Amino acid sequence: MANGNLYAHFQTVFHQHGDKVALTTAAGESLSYAELDRAAGQMAACLAGLGVAVGDRVSVQVAKSTQALALYLGCLRGGFVFHPLNTGYKQHELAYFLGNAEPALMVCDSADHAILAPLCAEAKVKTLLTLDTDGSGSLSDALASVTEPLPTVELDGDALAALLYSSGTTGTPKGIMLSHENLRSNAASLVEGWGFTERDVLLHALPIFHVHGLFVALGCVFLSGASMRWLAGFNLDEVMAELPRATAMMGVPTYYTRLLGNPAFGRDSVATIRLFISGSAPLLLETFEEFELRTGHRILERYGMTETNMNTSNPLHGERRGGTVGLPLPGVEVRITDESDQPLAVGEIGNLQVRGDNVFKGYWKMPEKTAEDFTADGFFNTGDKGQISADGYVSIVGRAKDMVISGGLNIYPKEIELVVDELPGVSESAVIGVPHADFGEAVVAVVVGSAEATDEATIIAALKAQISAFKVPKRVVFVDQLPRNTMGKVQKNLLREQFASLAS
Repeated sequence: MANGNLYAHFQTVFHQHGDKVALTTAAGESLSYAELDRAAGQMAACLAGLGVAVGDRVSVQVAKSTQALALYLGCLRGGFVFHPLNTGYKQHELAYFLGNAEPALMVCDSADHAILAPLCAEAKVKTLLTLDTDGSGSLSDALASVTEPLPTVELDGDALAALLYSSGTTGTPKGIMLSHENLRSNAASLVEGWGFTERDVLLHALPIFHVHGLFVALGCVFLSGASMRWLAGFNLDEVMAELPRATAMMGVPTYYTRLLGNPAFGRDSVATIRLFISGSAPLLLETFEEFELRTGHRILERYGMTETNMNTSNPLHGERRGGTVGLPLPGVEVRITDESDQPLAVGEIGNLQVRGDNVFKGYWKMPEKTAEDFTADGFFNTGDKGQISADGYVSIVGRAKDMVISGGLNIYPKEIELVVDELPGVSESAVIGVPHADFGEAVVAVVVGSAEATDEATIIAALKAQISAFKVPKRVVFVDQLPRNTMGKVQKNLLREQFASLAS
C-alpha cells in the first residue's frame, strides 16, 4: 500500500530532480531539491528528538523564510500536524489558539519569545523554541546536533497534516482539520488543471500561514518539479524585478491592483509569464479587464476556502469568464441549494455546497459544529451564496457568513465586535466591509456609545493593542443607533450602503 504521507509524494519529485534549483530568494540564496529534502529530513529528526510524536501539533508563528519552509516540510515528513499562525496575531488571539490546539511545540521568531513564553506556560506547551538563534533556545541550535535525517513516516491518507484556524460568526475560532489526502488530491488537480510542469518558475510572494501560499502554491511546485522565486512578501519593486524570471504568478487581487498602479507595468513586464492566478478574495471585473488591456493576459480566477482548499477554477484552455470563479475542479462536486439542502434550478441563487476529497475532516474539538456544516449526503455548506450558469460556471454573489475579505485575508466581524464592545463607553458596535481600491474591502466599525467613546483615534489605538493589524478598522464612525429589522437583527446591508464610499 502506497504511503499516504503528502511528503512521500513530494519526495518522489524531489528525488527525480535532485540538483535542480527548487527556489531562489531575492537576495540570491538558492536551494536545490536535494538540499530541500535533506533540510526536511533533518528538521523532522530534530522535532522527533525534542519529543514531538506522530499526530502532535507544532504551532508556528514565524516570518517567511527558507527555514520556515523546511519546518513545514519536516512536519509533513515526520507525521506532525503543522499549525501555522498569522504573524500579525496578538497575545489574546495566540492564547486561545495555544490553549485549543494543545501543541507539543511552539516555534516563534526570537523577537516574540518574551511574549509567547508566558502564553505557552499557561497553555502547558511543553517546548517553546525560536526559529533563529537568540540564546534562549532555538531550532537552529537543536538542528546542529542532528546526525541522521528522519525517514519519511508511513501514514494513512486520512491522517491529519495541518490544523488551521478560521474564526466564525460567533467569534470563537474553529480549528480546521486538513488531511494529507485533502492536500495531495487538491494539489494534483491544480497541477493538471493549471498545466504546471518542471519548466515553470512560480513567483511566490504570498505568506505561508495561509492556504493560498502554503498549500496551493507549494503543492503546485512540489508535485510538478517546478522552481520558485521566493520573496518574503509582496514588494512592488521586487515583484517587478522578478517577473521576467518567472513563468507564473499567484496573488490576491490587491497584488494585481498594485501592479496596475505602476505606470511601468505592461506587456514587456510579463513577456515570460504564461499564467496569472488570483484568489483569496473576489477579483473586481474592472481589475480583470484593465489587466487584460495592459498586458494581454486574462487573469485566471479560482475559488476556495480553508476548509476545502480549491473548489473551482476558470480554465487554463478555454474561456476565463470575468466575474466568475470558473468550473468545478476534477473530483469536486458543486451544487446550489435552498435552505432545505434541495438543489435549485440552473441560474438560481442559493447556498453553495461542495463535496470531494479536498473537503476537510471536520472542526477540531467541535463535533456538533462539524455535523451542522455538513449535509446528510456529505456536502459541506460553504456559507457562500452562489449560482451556476447553464454551461457550469460558478459565480459567488454574496457571503452568508458576513465575512470581510481585506487584502486576501478573512476577517470575521463578530470577533472584532466583541473587542470593540468591551471598550469604555461603547454600548454596541457593528463591523462591516466597504469597498477599498487597494485591499478590495476595508474594515469599518460603526459604534454606538457615550461621549467618551466618540474619538476615532482612541478606539483604533485601543484595538491595535489587542488584535492583529489587518483586522483593525481603517475607519470608525459613530451613530445614535444601529438599524435593525423587525426581528431586532442589525441590518448591515444598510450600513454598507450608507458608508460605501468611506474608504474610497
